[in-house]
Amino acid sequence: MKASGTLYVVGTPIGNLDDMSDRVRRTLTDVAVCFAEDTRRTGRLLGRIGSSVKLRSLHAHNEEARTREILDCLSAGQSIALVSDAGTPGVSDPGRRSVAAVRTAGFPVMPVPGPSAVPTALSVSGLPADRFLFAGFAPRKGKARSEWFDEVERSPVTVVMFEAPGRLGDLLAALSERGLGERHVVVCRELTKLHEEIRSGTATELATVYRDETVKGEVTVVMEGCGPEPAPEFDAADVLAVALEMRDAGEGQRAIAAALRERFGLTRNEAYRMSLGPSNVDGHD
Repeated sequence: MKASGTLYVVGTPIGNLDDMSDRVRRTLTDVAVCFAEDTRRTGRLLGRIGSSVKLRSLHAHNEEARTREILDCLSAGQSIALVSDAGTPGVSDPGRRSVAAVRTAGFPVMPVPGPSAVPTALSVSGLPADRFLFAGFAPRKGKARSEWFDEVERSPVTVVMFEAPGRLGDLLAALSERGLGERHVVVCRELTKLHEEIRSGTATELATVYRDETVKGEVTVVMEGCGPEPAPEFDAADVLAVALEMRDAGEGQRAIAAALRERFGLTRNEAYRMSLGPSNVDGHD
């Protein structure tokens, strides 16, 4: 019985080709076929490393058909590489549906990691990166765009966004119009490339900078989050009054604690403590 092939999800350089690992080079040389978002761009990459691997396109408009080809290749025992124009396939790039289909079919899927604009931009932003929201590209219009900005605005953690160069000024202006003008923003353009540019400032300041400037190249925007919501303030006397009233009415402690959480916005521990009565309350005004 012929062994099945493996799908390799390969991260390629986001700019500087010297960032390509030996493992990426070997993989893109040894597989039978490489499915790429842009065959011309990937063809230049393969030429740089001396690979003559067969190229097939896989982009947003043909992913379903190409997925069937990938499954056929894997069934025939051929190993496949999947790459995007730059960075990692499936991260705001085609490939996710193909990977899901291959996994569902039971074929092995192996990552071959490479550079990514998201952690690269975070690393030079100076903003917290222990937790962050990757928001991808802003939708062009309508309800989807409004909901996207709502999510970005409400995020308590650092936000990473992609944007096309011609729409960078519009994105920053929209952030300012949403009341986020004083948020700290870092614009990273052409990361790792010859004309790399990293600018920081408030959303309003950078909106002014890029309003009339012709922007070229790949753009990643990092913005500070709104921070955690402040802890709710409550009057202990009011909370205790409700707790005692419910106890007198025969309510159990669990029901009392649940009611206090809902009515006063208490944490689970605070509600439990307050439901026990005055002797367990200390230090609240």
